Amino acid sequence: MLDLKNVPILVTGGTGFIGSRLVPSLATAGAQVTVLSRDPARASRQFGAGIHCVRHPSEAKEGPPRVVVNLAGAGIADWPWTAARRKELLDSRIAYTDRLRDSLSDTPPEVLVNASAVGYYGVSESRTFTEEDGPGEGFAAELCRDWEGSAEAFSALGTRVTCVRIGLVLGPGGLLGRMKLPFSLGLGGRIGHGRQWMSWVHLDDVVGIFERSITDPELAGAVNATAPTPVTNAEFTRALGQVLNRPTLFPVPAFLLRSLLGQMADELLLAGAHVSPGRAVAAAFPFRHSELEGALRDALGRTAKSG
Repeated sequence: MLDLKNVPILVTGGTGFIGSRLVPSLATAGAQVTVLSRDPARASRQFGAGIHCVRHPSEAKEGPPRVVVNLAGAGIADWPWTAARRKELLDSRIAYTDRLRDSLSDTPPEVLVNASAVGYYGVSESRTFTEEDGPGEGFAAELCRDWEGSAEAFSALGTRVTCVRIGLVLGPGGLLGRMKLPFSLGLGGRIGHGRQWMSWVHLDDVVGIFERSITDPELAGAVNATAPTPVTNAEFTRALGQVLNRPTLFPVPAFLLRSLLGQMADELLLAGAHVSPGRAVAAAFPFRHSELEGALRDALGRTAKSG
């Protein structure tokens, strides 16, 4: 196992939902963390004096990084997938990772931990996917496949590459931040038929899996960052309603989502995949949140009812 103390780590996308939790955690573990950002001044204000924020890898004061964590990428569910948005999603992941590799080619890192997503597997109501499965069909699968391919090119430089395929992340803000208001108002409900799988994971466990992927030399290749207990959308809806103590009587019609979001609705909202964290379980990763209700309560700051 790699000891993180005094290890120079470069993080891209560090100010985002996952990065903003991962960066302080790495620093607490003793790593020398540098955040690569288009706006270093804003990133410095977010993290404080203990985190060095730069525009280019060559500006890292600790010298070339031994570890790179690549979280950069425009939000896949932020806007409908127009042709321009698809190009932005591809460029912000694949072209960016290619440029990152070029900038580090003379002094390559020992380890690259690259973000990916369970969208790699495509969608299915009947299959369970593990890291041994190949890519599915659709734009999200193509995006993840090509992003992982760009990351894997680091291997030619002698770098150990791990691609973390992240599920639906539950934490303060993010997905739950968008869902909380309508559910709190009693306007929440299942999406479409509700049978589509939601392979969720708590933010704490995503951070833990990234840290384990950095330190454990056995975790090369793909690692699924999902909880061991995926649920259907209908089950997720009921659990969220129970945690917020609100009814969930207003299903969102499939035709409405398709009319508003097109293919994005079919791939991200109306369908899903049952994804197993096989490699994390095999590595005895200690999930802090394995059950949905407890994960939701922690993420939303809601305590369980007594009695």
